[in-house]
Amino acid sequence: MSKLSGLGGRLYRGDTSIDFIGMRRRWYAFSGILIIVSAIALSVQGLHLGIEFKGGSSYTVTKAGILVEDARAAVASTGIPGETIIQKIGTDKVRVQTGALSNAQSNQVQDALAAKFAISIEAIDTQIVGPSWGKEITQKALYGLFGFLIVVLLYLAMAFEPKMAIAAIIAVIHDVFITVGIYALVGFDVTPATVIGFLTILGYSLYDTVIVFDKVRENTRTVTSTSKMTYSQAANLAVNQTLVRSFNTSLIALLPVGSILFVGAGLLGAGTLKDLSLALFIGLATGTYSSIFIATPILARLREREPAMQALAKRVAARNAAPVVVGARSVGASSAPVPQGEKRGPRNQPKRNRRR
Repeated sequence: MSKLSGLGGRLYRGDTSIDFIGMRRRWYAFSGILIIVSAIALSVQGLHLGIEFKGGSSYTVTKAGILVEDARAAVASTGIPGETIIQKIGTDKVRVQTGALSNAQSNQVQDALAAKFAISIEAIDTQIVGPSWGKEITQKALYGLFGFLIVVLLYLAMAFEPKMAIAAIIAVIHDVFITVGIYALVGFDVTPATVIGFLTILGYSLYDTVIVFDKVRENTRTVTSTSKMTYSQAANLAVNQTLVRSFNTSLIALLPVGSILFVGAGLLGAGTLKDLSLALFIGLATGTYSSIFIATPILARLREREPAMQALAKRVAARNAAPVVVGARSVGASSAPVPQGEKRGPRNQPKRNRRR
């Protein structure tokens, strides 16, 4: 605890520093592994789209002591082809999802479920979504995503600088791709609530990135005139100064989302809460990670390629290598021995007053 006490102050002053920029290859490698796993999950399993996107029929039966096996047997007795997804929601609900069905086939499923569980047809919550409506919802979700990215890119380019906008958008794409890959790996259905969760994590990821970038801009405003540190060093200091704030903000945001995910979805079985909370939980974690380990190192790399920043790096290196004179002694100068054949100059010794 003694080492952790006052850590935020030491990080802010620069007394303690973590070299996030210098170790960027490690962060890139870790993100690369997550991206590869996500790509494999998407290519092998793909996303499990809900009926809102691909169209189909949904039947929700509510009865105490209901079993998934009974619902599966009831649907199988109708002989309807195609994949059928049957999930238990909570302790007294079962949801049956099928592909697109005709009116006659839908009536057969309702009759079979009503007969199996001894309930009326009116007690079954039935939702039928056509393929055309699902296609329209998918297009609107994509339009909203791309429109969001374009608006954010323009805003960041005007409020900060174009290279900060590029780094922020790369971090956002990184977050979305990994979140979608984990969704494919887990096998949860993608519903409109999931899309809302994706858009929410985009905003949160940018919020955290903007906080770090604002501090980077403050630290690098006069970096070329002072020549005390390079752009990467000033950016690394900004990350350390905002590290505790980013961690605390993310932790406070993850606690209620985690409670929704594990209590609301896990114990109570609320399907909509599960779709929304999982996207939020994964997105909040990856958004915090990307703003510190991805966005700022990419920004530093882009800026270090500029001629002005390269000249600054040379000046800083020369300044650090120059000897510092303290009194009559040169600190930082070479202490190599005098070559053979070369004589040192006379040394001035202090005079002593002797009594005669």
